[in-house]
Amino acid sequence: MRHPHGTLVGRAAELDELTRAVGLAEEATGSRAPAGSAVLVAGDAGVGKTRVLDELSRRCAAAGWTTVTGHCVDLGDSAVPYLAISEVLGRLSAARPVEVEALVADHPALARLAARPSDGPALDRAELVHAVHALLEALGATQPLLLVLEDAHWADASTRELVGVLLSRGFSTAVSVVVSYRSDDLHRRHPLRPHAAAWARTPGVRRLTVEPMADAEVRELVRSLHPEPLPHAAVETIVRRAEGNAFFVEELVGAARSAATATDGLPEDLADLLLVRLESLGETARRVVRVAAVAGQEVSHELLAATTALAAADLEDALREIVERHVLVPTEHGYAFRHALLGEAVYDDLLPGERVRLHTTYAEVLQAGTVSGSAAQLALHARAAQDPVTAVRASVRAGRDALAVGGPEEAARHFETALELAADPRVQAELDDLDRSDIGGAAAKALVSAGQVGRGRQLLEDELARGAELSDVELADLLATLSYVHGMADAGDPLAPIEEALGLLERAGSTDEVRRARYLARYAKALLVHDRETEAGAAAAEALELAAAHDLHSLVADVRVTLARIDTGDDSSDAIERLEAAVEHAQRSGGLNAGLRARYVLGFFHYRRHDLESARAVWREVMTIADRRGQPWTPYAFEARLMSALSAYQQGAWDDADALLDTTTRRPPEELVGTLRAQRLAVVAARGGPDGIATVRELQAGWEADGLRVLTVAAAGIDLYGDAGDLAAAIDLHERAVSTVARLWHPLFQAQVRLGALLVGQLATAVERGGTTAEQRAQLVARAEGLVARAEEIVRGRAAADDPLGAEGQAWVMRLHAEVDRLRWRADLDPPPAEELVERWRACVAGFEAHPHVFERARSQARLAAVLQATGVTDEAAGVLASARQAAVRLGAAVLLAELDRLGARPPAETGRPTVLTPREREILALVAQGHSNGQIGRQLFISTKTVSVHVSNVLAKLGAASRTEAAAIARRRGLL
Repeated sequence: MRHPHGTLVGRAAELDELTRAVGLAEEATGSRAPAGSAVLVAGDAGVGKTRVLDELSRRCAAAGWTTVTGHCVDLGDSAVPYLAISEVLGRLSAARPVEVEALVADHPALARLAARPSDGPALDRAELVHAVHALLEALGATQPLLLVLEDAHWADASTRELVGVLLSRGFSTAVSVVVSYRSDDLHRRHPLRPHAAAWARTPGVRRLTVEPMADAEVRELVRSLHPEPLPHAAVETIVRRAEGNAFFVEELVGAARSAATATDGLPEDLADLLLVRLESLGETARRVVRVAAVAGQEVSHELLAATTALAAADLEDALREIVERHVLVPTEHGYAFRHALLGEAVYDDLLPGERVRLHTTYAEVLQAGTVSGSAAQLALHARAAQDPVTAVRASVRAGRDALAVGGPEEAARHFETALELAADPRVQAELDDLDRSDIGGAAAKALVSAGQVGRGRQLLEDELARGAELSDVELADLLATLSYVHGMADAGDPLAPIEEALGLLERAGSTDEVRRARYLARYAKALLVHDRETEAGAAAAEALELAAAHDLHSLVADVRVTLARIDTGDDSSDAIERLEAAVEHAQRSGGLNAGLRARYVLGFFHYRRHDLESARAVWREVMTIADRRGQPWTPYAFEARLMSALSAYQQGAWDDADALLDTTTRRPPEELVGTLRAQRLAVVAARGGPDGIATVRELQAGWEADGLRVLTVAAAGIDLYGDAGDLAAAIDLHERAVSTVARLWHPLFQAQVRLGALLVGQLATAVERGGTTAEQRAQLVARAEGLVARAEEIVRGRAAADDPLGAEGQAWVMRLHAEVDRLRWRADLDPPPAEELVERWRACVAGFEAHPHVFERARSQARLAAVLQATGVTDEAAGVLASARQAAVRLGAAVLLAELDRLGARPPAETGRPTVLTPREREILALVAQGHSNGQIGRQLFISTKTVSVHVSNVLAKLGAASRTEAAAIARRRGLL
C-alpha cells in the first residue's frame, strides 16, 4: 500500500516478481532488452492488486516505458463488448498519437472499435484481434509497452476471448501484458473462471497471487496512514478486523481519523464503516458521491454535472473535497471510486426512493442526448428507474449494438431483458409499435449464435406459450424460428413447426412474399431431414424465385446450398463443383449462416467420399470464419469442430483431436461441454486414461436428450469397461445406449452396428482371458448372434430404402461378423474354419482402409495376426503385427500395445519396450531434458512439485532409466523429444 510520501508499504516480493516477469529488472541491469511477457495477477477484493499494479506502472514509466491501463466495468446485464480495449485504444492515442494514428489507418477495425457505431456491418472478430495485436506489437517495437487490464472478473465475453488470444499468441516485441481479477469473485459458475484457468496454463504466462498482508505489514500501513499514534488496542483491532486486506485497513484507519473515535466503537460491517467515512464530507459532496455511485465505477464530468445540476463552481468545490478525502480519484475521462467496493457500499446505502430518482435522472439525461452514452447504459438506468418502456426500447438497441461488434452473448442478454420487461401487460400497452415476436426471434437466434441452443429453444417455447396474445403472423414467425433452432443443432423435429407456420400464414391471408420465401427456405431444409428430397426441391425452387425477386441475397445463397445438397445426394463427379459454387455464392452474399452451412456441407461431402484431409480443411474454414464473427460456438462451427475431431481421430491425428475437443483453453457454453468431453473419450479409452470410467459415469447424467452424446459415451465406455474386465457393465451400457438412441432417433439406427461390434469384441477378449464357464460362453455367443441379427435387419432396411451403408458402415458390419467368429473360435462353440476366420479379418482390415481409420485398422490387424499365428502363417503374422505395433506406438494406444504384447510382438531388445507416455509426461520429459528441476517444472506448468515428482518417477520407470540424465538420453534416442 502507498505511504503518503510515496513509499509502498509491503508487497516487496510481489513487486520484485512482477518487475522480473515484465522484463523491467533485466532492462535495468542491462542484461537484456525487455521481451514480450504476460502475467496474471489474482487476489481477493481490496487485497491491494491495484496498488501493486500502479507501482509497477510508475516504475515502468520512470524507466521510459509507455504504460496504459484499461478497466473492465461492472454493468451487470448491460455489458458493453470490448469496453476495456476501447479505453486502452483511447489512452494509447493520447500517449503516442502519431504512431497510433498511422496504425489505425492500416487497421480500420480499430477505428470502428473507437467509434463504437450502433449500425453498419458487424466487426470481423479475427480482424479486430489481429488489429489489436498488431497495434501493441508495433508500439512495443519502438518503446517498451506495459498494458494492464484491471478487473477482468467484470470483462464481457468478447474481451475475455480477445485477452485469451493475445496471451496465447504472445509478442515478439517489448510488450508486457498484465491482467488482474478478483479471485474471490470466481465462483463455480463465474464466466471468467474457465478462462482464467486456461490463461494460467498458456505457455509463457505467469501467475501471481497477491496474498493478504502479514500482521507486521498491516501495522506499518496503519502507522503510515495515521501518523498520529493510535492506541495499541486500536491498532490491534484494525489488524484483527482487516485480516490482511489493505482496503479494510485503509477504511478502518480513515474512519478512525474522521470520526475521531476509537475503532472499537465502529460497526464491524464494512458498509457501516464507509458511511462513517462519508460523514466527514459536506452535504453537497455527499450528494455528489451518491450520484456518482449510481453511475457505476466511473462517471464522466459531463454526466456528473448534468445529473447533479450543480453550478460549475459548486461541483468543482465538492469534487475537490471528495478527491482530497480519497473517496473519488480523477481519471482521464472523469472520476472513479477509489475502490469498487466503496462505490458498491455507497450505492447499497441509498434509500430505495433516492436510488430510483437518481437512476431516473441519469436515464433522462442520456435519453435527451445532451451527454453521450450507450444504449446499454440507458437500459440499465431506465430499468432501475422503473421505466420499463424506455428500458425495453434501449435494451433492444443495446442488443443490436452488441451484435454489430460481434457479441451474441451480450446481445441475447439485452433481448431477454426486453422480453422480460415487455411481459407486463401495462408495458405492452405502451409498446404497440414493438414486435415482441421479432425480439423473441432475435433473442433465440443470438442464443443459437452463442452456442446456447437449448436456452434458445426454451425461450421460444415460453414465447409460444403466450398463444392467445399472438396474431397468426406473430405465431408463425415464432414457429419458423423454432424450426430454425431445431434444425441448427438436432434439437428437435424442424418439420412440424414450419408446416404449422406456413398454414398460419395462409390462414392469415398474408401476401408478404419475403416472409413466405424465408419460410419456404426453412421448409425445404426441414424436408431434407426426413429424406423427402422431391418435396424439398420444389419448396427450395419456389423460395429461390421469391428471394431473387426481392433481392434477398443471403437467402438466395442459403437456398442454393439446399439445392446443391439435394443434387449431391448421388455422389456424382460434379457434386464438388456444385457445392463449391454454392460456397462462392454464399461468400459473395455476405450471409454468415449461409456461408458456414455451405462449407459445412462441402466438408461433409468430402468426408462421405473418405477424403478426410479435404474435409478437415473445409471445416477449419468454418471454425475460422465463425470465430472471426464472434460466434465460435454457433451450431455449424460446433458441428464442424466435432466432425473435424472425429476425422482427426480416424486419421490417427489424436493430438489434433484432443486440441479441438479441449474444454479448458476456450470454454464453450455449458450445454456443449458434455458433447465435447464425450467425443474426447475415444482417445482416452484407447490410451488407457485413468479417469475414463469415471467420466463415462459422469456423462451418462442427462444424456437421454442427446443421441450423439449417448453414442460417443457408449462406444468409449464399452471398451473402457471391457478392458477393465467389467463385462457386465459393458453389456449394461450397450443395452441402455441402444434403447435410448432407438427412442430418440429410430429403432434401426445404423450406429448400433458399431456398438455391437465393439461389445462382441470385448466378449471375445473376455473368453480369451479365461475364467468363463461353458454356460457363460454359450450365453455370450447367443448375445452376439442377437446383435448380428439386428445388424442384418439394419442392412436390409437401408437397402430397401435405396440408402445402402457407406464404406464406414460396411467396415463395421464386417468387423461385427469377424468378432462373432473370433468369439466362437475362442469359446469353441461351432467355430468357423480357420481359412474363413482369416478371410473375415482380412476383409475387416481392408474395410478400415477403404474408409481410413488408423486405430481400428491396427486393432483389426492385431486380431488378424492372432488368427494367423494360430494357423501357422507366422511370416504374414509378423508383418501384420509390425504394422499394427507401428501405429499403436505412434498413437500412444496403450491398450492395443498390451494386446500386441500378449501376442509376443515385443520390439527388438536393443530398442527396448515401446514407450507410451501421456501428453503431460511428454511435456515434463521435455523440461527434464532441458535440465529443469522439479520445482522449476512445477512453476512453469502450474502444478505442485510433488505432482511433478510423481510424473518424473513414472517416466523413469517407463523408459527403464536410472537417472534424469539417462532418461533424457533414452528419450532422444527413441525420438520421444
